[in-house]
Amino acid sequence: MSTLANDTTAPTRRVATPAGFVLALTSAVAFGLSGALARPLLDAGWTPGSVVLVRIAVGALVVVPFGVRALQGRWSLVRRNARLIALYGVLAVAGAQFCYFAAVQHMEVGPALLIEYTAPAAVVVWFWLRHGERPGPVTLGGAAVCALGLVLVLDLFSGAGLSAVGVLWALGAMVGCATYFIVNGDDSTGLPPLSLAAGGLVVGAAALGLLGLVGLMPVRAETADVSYAGTTVAWWVPLVLLGLVTAAVAYVTGIAASRVLGSRLASFVALSEVVAGVLWAWLLLDQLPALVQLLGGALILLGVLGVKLGERGMPVGDAVPEPLPAPLPDPTVTACPAASRRPRA
Repeated sequence: MSTLANDTTAPTRRVATPAGFVLALTSAVAFGLSGALARPLLDAGWTPGSVVLVRIAVGALVVVPFGVRALQGRWSLVRRNARLIALYGVLAVAGAQFCYFAAVQHMEVGPALLIEYTAPAAVVVWFWLRHGERPGPVTLGGAAVCALGLVLVLDLFSGAGLSAVGVLWALGAMVGCATYFIVNGDDSTGLPPLSLAAGGLVVGAAALGLLGLVGLMPVRAETADVSYAGTTVAWWVPLVLLGLVTAAVAYVTGIAASRVLGSRLASFVALSEVVAGVLWAWLLLDQLPALVQLLGGALILLGVLGVKLGERGMPVGDAVPEPLPAPLPDPTVTACPAASRRPRA
């Protein structure tokens, strides 16, 4: 994991600007739409693997032209970061998706999501152990409030059985999710957000396609129409939206948000994806959220505010160090050494 963040330079301070929060919330809302869009497709006979594969592949097709343009001919950036892009695509894109759907085959969705969304805590621990950036009490308090809100939104108090195999797969999804935030926040690579998103989506689509070819990920598709809140649409409409919104927009804005906010804060803001998912299910699937879920959403937002206050003025280890000022000239040194060696007349 040592290649996931800039470990050779001193940390600098980042300012959590409103633009960073807008980007992070846009990414969370876009990611949160995926469940509501995919549900009717799954009910119509699509496998989770086939939905994810199409989603990532369409996202790659949309982002790649913009990613190439953002490079402005600097292909050396891609060659220099080829291993990082491959790691990002395999772990953060394909790995997180595959491990999550493998987890829900052995356990309920709520506990699987709860384990996967411990990723913000993993990000905090990573920077603590790797960079010595110990979180303060306000940050820890905000994280605890976020965790309680997440439990309420997922409505886990009703009781759910756990499977050891499912827990291991969910932990794999958590690693992929944490990798997503850590790599996103490392702007020392020089890769523009569009280029990193394009490379990661291409690698992720290739990895998911390989899993489907070898039979590790079941792939099945149907062409029946699907319905959302009483409106029937063709099967390809939600697939286009999945690729355009929940892949292309979500990944690009997520990377850009982490570059502004830093990995830690961006990962906690991303917990609002769960709240967005509940609201999207209400709008598109007529699944009315319970009062306890709304309370959980409010606690997540309150916890994010706590994390933000705790991060204020704290050095961010995944940032690029500020350049040192150029040394002042030594007045004792001759301005033109060559002139001092000129033979006297």
